[in-house]
Amino acid sequence: MECLVLGAASIVFIVTMTNWTPELRGRSGPLYLAIADALAGDIAGGRLPAGTRLPTHRELAERVGVTVGTVTRAYAEAERRGLIGGEVGRGTYVRHREPPRALPEPASATGDEALIELGLNWPATPPGDPPTQALRRTLESLQHAPQLSELLTYQPPVGLASHREAGAAWMGRFGPAVEPSQVVVCSGGQHAMEVALTALTRPGDTVLTEALTYPGMKVLAGQLHLRLQGVAMDAQGLVPEALEAACQSSGAKLLYCLPTFQNPTGGVMPRERRERIAAVVRAQGLNVLEDDAYGLLLDERPPTLCELVPERGYFIAGVSKLLAPGLRISYLAAPRQELHRLTEAMGLATRMTPPLTAEIAARWIREGTAEALVAGRRREAQERRALAQEVLGEALLPSPLPEGYHLWLRLPPPWRSEAFAAQARKSGVSVTSSEVFAVNTAVAPGAVRVCLGPPSTQALLEKGLRRLRDTLASGPEPLSSIV
Repeated sequence: MECLVLGAASIVFIVTMTNWTPELRGRSGPLYLAIADALAGDIAGGRLPAGTRLPTHRELAERVGVTVGTVTRAYAEAERRGLIGGEVGRGTYVRHREPPRALPEPASATGDEALIELGLNWPATPPGDPPTQALRRTLESLQHAPQLSELLTYQPPVGLASHREAGAAWMGRFGPAVEPSQVVVCSGGQHAMEVALTALTRPGDTVLTEALTYPGMKVLAGQLHLRLQGVAMDAQGLVPEALEAACQSSGAKLLYCLPTFQNPTGGVMPRERRERIAAVVRAQGLNVLEDDAYGLLLDERPPTLCELVPERGYFIAGVSKLLAPGLRISYLAAPRQELHRLTEAMGLATRMTPPLTAEIAARWIREGTAEALVAGRRREAQERRALAQEVLGEALLPSPLPEGYHLWLRLPPPWRSEAFAAQARKSGVSVTSSEVFAVNTAVAPGAVRVCLGPPSTQALLEKGLRRLRDTLASGPEPLSSIV
């Protein structure tokens, strides 16, 4: 046993050498990568805490039955990922790493160019700020509304009838044709997710998600004591065979997914893949919680999963990313026979969504304001995507470029996601590393999410994108050794 000081924080660990042996069954590819991946998985799972001393190269080689050179390459790969570090004469240790942020935090809300925010997925506001102008007109008209006092009293947990009608109309624009009686008015998408999870799961249940998912789901799963299991993805989204295998191995009964402008990759699942996923859902008896925050940015939309399996589909139609985040309104629809489950969960969560903001959203939907605002957001997003393509180039961005607000920037070797995000921040740009979205952080890809909406002007966005390009060109800073 010995004492070891790790990093600048001078944290002292009392450590012993571990008898760690990697579990390599079921792993494919080069042996050194399999060992590095097994090491990453055991660190992420807490089986190898920070400060643990690993076997020597020769000891591990004998234990696994590989050459010393293979172990040396495996440890070098793990060090490249920032998982371990070593000191000549003292051995190799698991590094102390701060856990990734569960939810990204804003770099600045002031428009200060010292740190340009490209990490948060805010909608891009066109010149003239149309949402603010629309709010002024709506507040003026509300002064003379005969039902104004009704907006200041308790309402049914699911919302006023007129607000549910507006929600059903809004959902119809995304695809699902639902009746107002199927709709629950929620305080934003995160709240809608909480209501659905409370209604459909119990502590200890497994929920399936895409391998990279919205970080808010990771937070909710922790709060509700749910197990998340990531399902493999490819360029078209969820892999049907992987979803089927996950259902059979986990016993999960709920899938949460974002098939349209997937967060963080920005991908849009094509119709044929949606039909295959729907077939698996029906065959395995899954419920689907489908989250659509950006769908109206598409000119032509494939059918939603909830349209393909309406008897098992729970649909979240977002407002924040398309109209205004500050409204905090979202609509959650359930199959007709299952609405009672959402009603009870809604009453437990917040009693009701504030009727005043729900009224503003409903008026915008009824009067055509919402449609005009979406059109403006779409045009601004298109212009910003074109700017990103021009600055970053086709070598770094997928083609064709997704039509949403965010890009999935894949990093060329030897970049690591967290290292690039940290180095970009030093250069004055905030982006979000893949670890924030990965259900299994040990296998997070080398990529970052880049959001185009937060900068107040396209000129400021261009400045941030150029800083990212320069950071990529400069290459990663050398890893510091443990001392």
